[in-house]
Amino acid sequence: MEFDKLKNKELTFWVLHISGWLGLAAATVGLAYRGNWTDLPRLLLFLSPYLVGFLTCLPLRFFYRGVRFHKYPLKYSILTGILGSFVASNIWLGIELVISLFVHRLPYVRPPIPFGQMYLTYIYRRGIPLLAWTFLYLGIKIWREWKEQEQKTKRANALAQTAQLQMLRYQLNPHFLFNAMNSIRALIDEDETKARELITELSEFLRYSLDSKDYADVPLRDELEAIRHYFAIQKKRYEDKLEIVYDIEPEAGEYPVLSFLIHPLVENAVKYGMRTSPLPLVVHLKARIRDGALLIEVSNTGTWIEPADQERHPNAGTGTGTGLDNVRRRLENAFPNRHRLEIVEKEGRVHIQLEIRKPRGTADEKKL
Repeated sequence: MEFDKLKNKELTFWVLHISGWLGLAAATVGLAYRGNWTDLPRLLLFLSPYLVGFLTCLPLRFFYRGVRFHKYPLKYSILTGILGSFVASNIWLGIELVISLFVHRLPYVRPPIPFGQMYLTYIYRRGIPLLAWTFLYLGIKIWREWKEQEQKTKRANALAQTAQLQMLRYQLNPHFLFNAMNSIRALIDEDETKARELITELSEFLRYSLDSKDYADVPLRDELEAIRHYFAIQKKRYEDKLEIVYDIEPEAGEYPVLSFLIHPLVENAVKYGMRTSPLPLVVHLKARIRDGALLIEVSNTGTWIEPADQERHPNAGTGTGTGLDNVRRRLENAFPNRHRLEIVEKEGRVHIQLEIRKPRGTADEKKL
């Protein structure tokens, strides 16, 4: 990748450098050349300053390449460009004098105007194209450096975000396993066959965890498949005391969501619903797409227990307290200002409503 970028930069430079000087030479010949077009030596002599200018810019380029202009104020770049162009103009003029005196063996003739005035005239004529070349080169260079710095900042932010998402997700796995192992332990004494089946369902659930460990996002259908394994585990334990209803639009199944994002919602619905709902506990899982946003609702019969009231609620039981707080933090981290999570209690049911809005132009899948 870095080699390809380097090749790109080199190709861009040489295309612009060669075409720019050829264009300047051609324009000057067309406007100012008054000699015989068949007199090739004279024509080459007329064009020789532009060849010198072409070559003079190459060491100037190496000088500019060593300076990180994006780190300094704009006036520093301007002054550096002016100074570099002035020095290069003198080099250009010096090479032309050498060519005139030694290659073409022209005799020295006292100039009709003062030397200082002639010097400034030549420096001006050579300095204008060099200054234009300089600021074109520096403009492209500064723009490239700024874009590279922007990309590095984006990559650093993405790495920090994915690291935090991964950390939050890893907090969920022990939380779920804590509850699942309790369910298995409760079944071992009651029914060994069901306990073995429950372990099989747990294995399938954990397979999903391993398969999706390298992704921040997974299709909702994969998340729902893992939730079905979770409900199968709970059905083994509660049997007719638990009823699950799915209402999933096909289009919603393709929508990308954070892996293990929905699981804490259904886990809370079962855990607290079993303690506050008349049996059978009914858990209803809905998913649909509206105006490009994913709407998910997990509802259950029963009543809502505020986290502050869990310790003194007679039926709340115990928990690790990482579920909904973890969901909120993951949503805020992954979808800032693009999500809504609400908990509504009405008509004997608790509704957890989640909305995720996808940003325009964002890839559906993000590798961790």
